[in-house]
Amino acid sequence: MASQYPIQIKQTPKFTSIKDWTHSDAYHNSFLIPQDPVLNAALKNSAENGLPEIAVSTAQGKFLHLHAQLIQAKRILEVGRLAGEYSTIWLGHALPGDGELITLEINNKHAKVTEENLSNAGLSSKCKVIVGPGHDSMVSLPSDKKFDLIFINANKPSNLKYFTEAKRLVRKGGIIIVDNIVCFGCVTDPQESDHNIEGVRLLLSGLKGELDWFCLTLAKRASAELLSL
Repeated sequence: MASQYPIQIKQTPKFTSIKDWTHSDAYHNSFLIPQDPVLNAALKNSAENGLPEIAVSTAQGKFLHLHAQLIQAKRILEVGRLAGEYSTIWLGHALPGDGELITLEINNKHAKVTEENLSNAGLSSKCKVIVGPGHDSMVSLPSDKKFDLIFINANKPSNLKYFTEAKRLVRKGGIIIVDNIVCFGCVTDPQESDHNIEGVRLLLSGLKGELDWFCLTLAKRASAELLSL
């Protein structure tokens, strides 16, 4: 008797470029993520102020929002989020009315633009920007009031230092997300080396043997790493 299901033809693998991934993101987003004038305004304001275009993608922003909602996060810490663009606004909108987000930014101009974008998004009452080196700011934060989610997207050479402080600041059952840890596949290539790649390798070495943490890497372009206590 013939099967009622069609025979699945194996797809032929193809080499993909950043252009391919960008096109794929845009295609899927057109079905799944409606245009948001607040996010678009944040990107426009950041570009007009000369900030580099390195915000997380739309899908990554929604991914962060989803995780914050799933764990019912009330306190979020963001390390190194340029311009308060996608990630800060996505995370801020995931918070309840009495929630709090603290974002750490080293650059005064970027911090000013962040505050403008957050105000435009109606998030000024929930989100606070602290200006200064990310690690120093983390060290100054007390550990008696824990964070539910910590998003690290700062300079890669300091990743392990950020993670060490994040462990102190996150609650049991909380989540730490470290962005950009695949570096387009260069981390696994022994012939490749720069300060960013070596910073990621140092983080991975530091995570090996962390038995109290559930860790994994989601590889997508630059990728993110999830760590849950």
